Amino acid sequence: MRYTLITAVAILLFAGCKKDKFTTEPQLSYKSIKPNAAYSNIPFNQQVIPVLTLHVTDAEGDLGYIDGSDTSKLYIKNLLNNREDSMILPNLSTAAVKNFEGDIEVTLSTVLGGSTRPRPKTDTLFFEVYLKDFAKHKSNVIKTSDPVFYITP
Repeated sequence: MRYTLITAVAILLFAGCKKDKFTTEPQLSYKSIKPNAAYSNIPFNQQVIPVLTLHVTDAEGDLGYIDGSDTSKLYIKNLLNNREDSMILPNLSTAAVKNFEGDIEVTLSTVLGGSTRPRPKTDTLFFEVYLKDFAKHKSNVIKTSDPVFYITP
């Protein structure tokens, strides 16, 4: 009986501490970056630019772009050279509902760039990303776990 009570209390504590998947603040998680290399000497229109894939959840689903209204944005920062950019999400009004969950793919062309070291060189890039919804709730800030190699011959 004593062990049953201890087990029941432990299960209730574990269940009570479980973080809800859908929160007022959007939640981001890193999925991938593909391909993991970019070249400085090849024009962007002639090479395959790395694409960052993120998973997002939001309890209210107040994400996206609405013409003539406020909008939500995704913010990306290159941690090597501090190059930053913000991107407007597309119109998600038909998909962004309560307990929204989906993947976002972002082309990294505007935040690519390396160090000022002499060439030839290969810089290892990591990115910091967060999201703001219509109510200006800021998501968790994530750092990419896989690098992009920026090659300057």
